[in-house]
Amino acid sequence: MLEPFAAVDVIRAKRDRHILSNDQIDWVVDAYVRGVVAEEQMSALAMAIFLNGMTNHEIVRWTNAMIDTGDRMDFTHLPRPTVDKHSTGGVGDKITLPLVPIVAACGGAVPQLSGRGLGHTGGTLDKLESIPGWRALLSNDEMMQILTDVGGVICAAGDGLAPADKKLYALRDVTATVECIPLIASSIMSKKIAEGAGGLVLDVKTGAGAFMSDPDLARELAATMVTIGLDSGLNTRALITAMDVPLGFAVGNALEVQESIEVLAGGGPQDVIELTLTLAREMLDIAGIDADPAEALRNGSAMDSWNRMIAAQGGDPAAPLPRSHEVHEVLARNTGVMTKMDALGVGVAAWRLGAGRARKEDPVSAGAGITLHAKPGDHVTAGQVILTMYTDDAQRFPQALEALDGMIEISPAGTPIQRLPLILDRISP
Repeated sequence: MLEPFAAVDVIRAKRDRHILSNDQIDWVVDAYVRGVVAEEQMSALAMAIFLNGMTNHEIVRWTNAMIDTGDRMDFTHLPRPTVDKHSTGGVGDKITLPLVPIVAACGGAVPQLSGRGLGHTGGTLDKLESIPGWRALLSNDEMMQILTDVGGVICAAGDGLAPADKKLYALRDVTATVECIPLIASSIMSKKIAEGAGGLVLDVKTGAGAFMSDPDLARELAATMVTIGLDSGLNTRALITAMDVPLGFAVGNALEVQESIEVLAGGGPQDVIELTLTLAREMLDIAGIDADPAEALRNGSAMDSWNRMIAAQGGDPAAPLPRSHEVHEVLARNTGVMTKMDALGVGVAAWRLGAGRARKEDPVSAGAGITLHAKPGDHVTAGQVILTMYTDDAQRFPQALEALDGMIEISPAGTPIQRLPLILDRISP
């Protein structure tokens, strides 16, 4: 078949800061999936996009081109309105776990297609796989049945959704083109639009432990994704939320599941509760559901949805969760007020304990992680336990402790504390 374009011409156009035409974008994405555009050619184009950017129109077209390489899911026949949520990831970010059953208990359907952790950010599927028997891989029929019966499902995305994104993401990872707003936005939104939910709430993290540590760049990313969603007919809005300090007190797979269950039982850390309920209200508003998510926690219906959702995917919600048996306590070196607990440092430490992975094929430890006993603003005394580490291999402790070096600060009482507000901004139509 005679190709309508040459890859080198498309690369040259973006290298020279030209706007790519619709036909150029459609062709180059499709041709890359078909193998006509070579890896080195797409690498060059990705770097040209990284350096020279894209217009909003180009980003929307690029996103749609990636969607068109695969399937689209259809939930229009479900008896409940569908709404989805996506987080850009962070440390201790277990919000999806209590959020999905809360929204389900309020009458929504949440088809949450989630991923695995990589580096210092945790993966929702890794967390849930610490529950005995729970499985991430579901057929479309199973997924639809659980959404109909329970209203919420958290599972792995099939290979048929935006296959261009999967291929391009792996390429970006090895060509230093990951931190590129047009490519990040189109990557996230291609999968979310293909998922087929009726609405989408984005949780864009910012701060030391976030992918977008600069709040201005986080806002730009959020605004770009909202634009893509609205242009595609997907009711989309975004919150910019803090990730300078870990969310909650648990970092690690089973530890975060346990903390999520505490929230569903009516307890748990205040920041996790607040962010979960805020996102739930946004999701219910998009879905047109008049319900109070806090009431779903109070009356036990959210916990009931959780138990049913876990059981429907083969898990035993009553089974004890694993915990690694090698334990190391980190003590406060002096008395005063904690003024810093860097989310990135804590995330890297948990990763080195075995809670995360360096490569997608690496295994993770269900029981490894960190429990925090104090956070910025708390008064601590010298010798007090400020965090507890868990791992399957005690030889991991030194490197984990190294990751925390300089990441926690305890200052004299009265020292000002600089923390981001939990919710910095809201971007909506």
